[in-house]
Amino acid sequence: MFVKMFLNEQMEITNEVPKLTQPRSHKAKVCVWSDLTVNDVDRISESLNADHIKQVLADVFNLDDHKDNLKTGIVMDLYFYTLQFARDNNFTKEKTSAFFSIVKKTHEVCIETPFGNLDQTFNYFKDLLLCHAVNRPPHSIELFTPDEIRKITEYTVNTYFRHFKMYKYAFTPLVRLDLSLSYTGMPETPPPSEVGETPAEDLPTEEAAVPLEPEPAEAVPAEPKSPEPEESKARKDLRAMVQSYLTEEIKKMKSSVEEQLKATEESLNKKIDTAEGGGNKPGKGGRGSAKGKKK
Repeated sequence: MFVKMFLNEQMEITNEVPKLTQPRSHKAKVCVWSDLTVNDVDRISESLNADHIKQVLADVFNLDDHKDNLKTGIVMDLYFYTLQFARDNNFTKEKTSAFFSIVKKTHEVCIETPFGNLDQTFNYFKDLLLCHAVNRPPHSIELFTPDEIRKITEYTVNTYFRHFKMYKYAFTPLVRLDLSLSYTGMPETPPPSEVGETPAEDLPTEEAAVPLEPEPAEAVPAEPKSPEPEESKARKDLRAMVQSYLTEEIKKMKSSVEEQLKATEESLNKKIDTAEGGGNKPGKGGRGSAKGKKK
C-alpha cells in the first residue's frame, strides 16, 4: 500500500552502528490533543483539498520533504488517510485528535526496534482504544462508541497491521548476526602472515620443493624461546588422557578376544577328540581281526 513504493529503493547504509532497542511493552494513556491541537484540527477541516491537508500536516510535523523523501512520504500517507477515515466517519474534533494520536503512537512503537514486536505493538494499540472507550477517569474516558471502536479496529488492522513488516523494513535498520566461536582448550587461530611473506604452498613447484637456506646467525640475532602457551599444555594433557583411556580399552578388548578364542579352541579340540575316539574303535577291531587271519 503506502510502503510498496519504498521496497524498490535501496536503503541508506551508514558507517555508524545504530543503537538497537529491544521489544518492550508500553503503558497507554489518554492522548486527546496530544499531537493535533484544536487549531490544527480547525485548519485541516477548513478545506477538502488533499494538498491543503498535507501542507498543514507538513507544517505541524516537519514533513516538508514528503515529495522527495520516501520515508517522509510514507508517514505523510499514513497521517493523511487516518484523517480521511475520521472525516468519512464524521468524527468530532476530539475524536479526530484522539484517533490520529492512536495511529501515530502505534506506528512509533512499531518502528522503535528492528526486532519483531508485533504482539507488543498490537497490545499497545488495544490499550489505547480502551483508554478512550471506558469512562474511568483519570485513566480512561468514554470518547468512542462500541461501533466506532469496531470500525477503528477493522481499519487499523486492514491498513496498518497487514503491512506491519513493510513498515518495519522501511523504517528500521537491517540487523546482521556476526557469529564467532571459541573452543576451550584449543589454541587461537594464528594471525595471517605479514606482507611480503609467501607461504610454501603458494610458491611455484620448484621453489616449494627446495627448502630455503637459513640466514646467518649474525644477521638475525637469536631470540629466546617463548614459553609454551597454556593452550598447548592443556591440549597435550587432554591428548595424554585420551591415549591412556584408549590403551586401557584396547587391552580389555584384547583379553576378551583371547578368552573367546581360547574357549573356541578348547571346544574344537573336544569335538576333534570325540571324533577321533569314535573312529579308532572300528580300526582296532579291524587290526585284531587281520592278525587273527595271519595266525
